Amino acid sequence: MTTEQIVLSVEGLKKYFPIRRGLLRRVVGNVKAVDDVSFKIARGETLSLVGESGCGKTTTSRCILRAIRPTAGAIQFRTDESRNVNVADMTRTELRPLRRQMQMIFQDPYSSLNPRMTIADIIGEPLLVNGMGDLTARRLRVAELLDVVQLPLAYMNRFPHAFSGGQRQRIGIARALALNPALIVADEPVSALDVSVQAQIINLMLDLQDRLGLSYLFVAHDLSVVKHVSHRVAVMYVGRIVEVAPTAALFRSPKHPYTEALLSAVPVPDPRQRARRIVLEGEVADPARPPPGCAFHPRCRYAIERCRVEAPPLVESEDGRAVACHRAEELDLSGVVG
Repeated sequence: MTTEQIVLSVEGLKKYFPIRRGLLRRVVGNVKAVDDVSFKIARGETLSLVGESGCGKTTTSRCILRAIRPTAGAIQFRTDESRNVNVADMTRTELRPLRRQMQMIFQDPYSSLNPRMTIADIIGEPLLVNGMGDLTARRLRVAELLDVVQLPLAYMNRFPHAFSGGQRQRIGIARALALNPALIVADEPVSALDVSVQAQIINLMLDLQDRLGLSYLFVAHDLSVVKHVSHRVAVMYVGRIVEVAPTAALFRSPKHPYTEALLSAVPVPDPRQRARRIVLEGEVADPARPPPGCAFHPRCRYAIERCRVEAPPLVESEDGRAVACHRAEELDLSGVVG
């Protein structure tokens, strides 16, 4: 990827939450929710961030949007004016004009819409906040956005309670598109929807990406969905990225034992082929007290003594992959059957 193609570059991102105890609420430790995460997203690309609950996916996305301030690291975003700015260091005043270029699609379409506002007001609110004071112009833009997400214009004056989950998520997508952003962070955008509706929303997002040149950071745990929407996949475990690879390559031949375990849980739509499920023993490491060496070694069946004492770095290879495992080159791991 060239510099001009990269929309977002995250380097050494960290987010620690202090642990306070005692009468004076002194800091006695930190929960390392995100610990030295780095990745890049090109224009028109979808990078999926996957992993177990609590691995730091949502915290990473919130840091990128500056919903929370990161502890350390750089978040380089390429603006519409072709300038690279570090979102991590910006003040609230500096962030405000940048908000229109980075938007979010929320996980729960029910709680993300104000029940007291009409659809016209919900979708038009970003326009109003960003200076479009003319009511007629806002209504025209809202009508255009409803057409883009394939909802009838008659829905404009209705309230959120009148819609199904899939329709509400389409409204959330229209709101995210209102200001023509370059980057959209989608935090589990289909996990609260029925399976048939999930397919409709995913297809809509892919169509919009092709038409508008959008870049997606897609946060998810459903690997079947991830396989369908992603160009590349980044796997997280206890606040760190352990593997990054093009989607087809990762599903065919993972390089990290944790990725292999995740892929073994992907259902195969063929009764003649059965995947060998890998059940991980033990508990997910505590991000406040991670084990020495590789954080995954207490649950890894391939662990050796080096894994217990030395944390593996994320090493990039020439084929566009990166993996944090001491034994990545010698292990022959199983991907998705078929």
